[in-house]
Amino acid sequence: MREANEAADIEEVRAWAAGLDALHARIAGRFARAEPRRRALAYLRGLLGAVTRKNGWQLAEHAGERTPDGMQRLLATADWNPDLVRDDLRAYVVEHLGDPQAVLVVDETGFLKKGTTSVGVQRQYSGTAGKVDNCQLGVFLAYASGKGRAFIDRELYLPRCWTEDPARCRAARVPVEVGFRTKPQLARVMLARALDAGVPASWVTADEAYGGDPVLRRWLEARGVSHVLAVKASEPLGTATQGSARATAAQLVAGVPAEQWVACSAGQGAKGRRLYDWARVELAPAAPEMARWLLVRRSRRDGELAFYACYAPAETSMVGLVRVAGTRWAVEEGFQQAKAEVGLDHYEVRRWPGWYRHITLALLAHAFLVVTRTTAAGDSAKGDAAA
Repeated sequence: MREANEAADIEEVRAWAAGLDALHARIAGRFARAEPRRRALAYLRGLLGAVTRKNGWQLAEHAGERTPDGMQRLLATADWNPDLVRDDLRAYVVEHLGDPQAVLVVDETGFLKKGTTSVGVQRQYSGTAGKVDNCQLGVFLAYASGKGRAFIDRELYLPRCWTEDPARCRAARVPVEVGFRTKPQLARVMLARALDAGVPASWVTADEAYGGDPVLRRWLEARGVSHVLAVKASEPLGTATQGSARATAAQLVAGVPAEQWVACSAGQGAKGRRLYDWARVELAPAAPEMARWLLVRRSRRDGELAFYACYAPAETSMVGLVRVAGTRWAVEEGFQQAKAEVGLDHYEVRRWPGWYRHITLALLAHAFLVVTRTTAAGDSAKGDAAA
């Protein structure tokens, strides 16, 4: 029995290594020279390995190198374009997790930093810290389907104090064409890339920072993309009555009869099903065969309300909207996994190219973990069914 288990473990390690080699082969052509091409594989192995702090020194030690110089060159000066590797990442995720009913999830995360020289750093609110702190903010696009969840894009938020200081940007190697863009604008850039690339998805969801941008909502409607976007209680929304009447989300929900609230699960959480009361209010008419709603979530514990501006085919059920709203929480789990398991936030680079290169390789490593686990779970389920 022991020998059989050991053989199974060896086979699993071999399959894991073969899978990583195959993933590296997908991106190998993005590296002009053999040295950074080989080192990219070593970098991925280090991110996925038992390395306590996944910085240049420790990744170099894991790769058997005496100094971090090679790893630093990979992130700073080697000839490769992380945007092309990002495209490979997206294709890899879609190949393994693709589903026409998938949800594109926009969210941000903070990277706590000291000093003032790390690109994009300033004192700003970070959900990671739960307070205003000295940090960088990255806006991310995740892909969530019934097969799994992984990230497919990333952008660094560059505050005005940076974009209005050309000398500071030059020192951080920010491309001259990069100007100030709000976080919703960065979200739109990434969503456009995914949609233009034909990523199979039916929905977009995001929190209030993005749902509160009417330009983003109109843009999604113009592209025919269904969405469930969180908004504040004070968000003005067009009503279903004729004319241009508008009311806040809080005002609209005040008129919902008690019998229209329905108990519904928003999916599994750490403590079991996330059960809330839900209601929806029809909003101003939309395009033919489409509809707009205000979806409202009410806590069964303290009555706290959360609001969502929705746009979807008119036949969409409230349960369908709730499913999409619940998907957004999955991205938080993704951030936790990527930071804890592949060192998404372990980097020590300070300049623009280094940030994009490390983050892209870390997201690729995280996607590999997701796909590997999803495949293993599927194989296990097939084995149980056969037994």
